[in-house]
Amino acid sequence: MKTLYLMRHGQTLFNRCHKIQGWCDSPLTKEGIHQAQKARDYFKSHHIYFDHAYSSTSERCCDTLEIVTENQMPYVRLKGLKENFYGELEGESERLNRHLTPKDCETFYLQYGGESSNTVRDRMLATLTDIMEKDDHESVLAVSHSGACYNFMRAIQDPSEELKKGFTNCCIFVYHFEDHHFHLREVIRPA
Repeated sequence: MKTLYLMRHGQTLFNRCHKIQGWCDSPLTKEGIHQAQKARDYFKSHHIYFDHAYSSTSERCCDTLEIVTENQMPYVRLKGLKENFYGELEGESERLNRHLTPKDCETFYLQYGGESSNTVRDRMLATLTDIMEKDDHESVLAVSHSGACYNFMRAIQDPSEELKKGFTNCCIFVYHFEDHHFHLREVIRPA
């Protein structure tokens, strides 16, 4: 059975300032670096090793992956792992979308030139399935984003219970992949 470790990036400046961050980017904070180091330590202490690693093209994800792997393994940057695109709301205050339900998000950002959460769901599912179907991919790390991870989970199962616990920075979603299907084994919140 193959295992995917899908991880959210560490805290960024925009996370700390409560700004909408999709395709725009901001650097990891000191706390974000510390969170990535804690995730690295979790993997080490549990003797979890990766044969392949992938990252969203966003710098915050690449930086997180490089900390987790201590720059000791090559990785592939994929646009398919990017966050939802929020259009004109990119970089704006989170108060503009604070009261949205997950159902609202399916189409809300379209009016601002963004993408629907269903588009993100389908993009993430296709990208991660393609990765895990490769013959030599048994234990894979992929670093992505909160909304992207949520929408991927939504393609697999009802995410309500896990969403209540929060998709914290550097949380790790452990999926088993067998017979072309993903199954969520656990969510690790090392921070």
